[in-house]
Amino acid sequence: MTIERAIRFFAGFMILLSLALGAEASPLFVSKYWLWLTAFVGANLFQFSLTNFCPLALLLKKLGVPEQASCGARK
Repeated sequence: MTIERAIRFFAGFMILLSLALGAEASPLFVSKYWLWLTAFVGANLFQFSLTNFCPLALLLKKLGVPEQASCGARK
């Protein structure tokens, strides 16, 4: 998994998790304040598209996640 795919996975997971915890119709509902996490992830994705700066990408790079798929790797 490349950094780009990991960022997409993490953002999608965090959005779904925060909606599950923040939407009153969800069986996992905890508090409506979890919806702030959805807004935060969305704002980070927006600023990443404009600035190409992502703190998660820096962390993943330090953890050794490859930036690009190696030759012969399945996409």
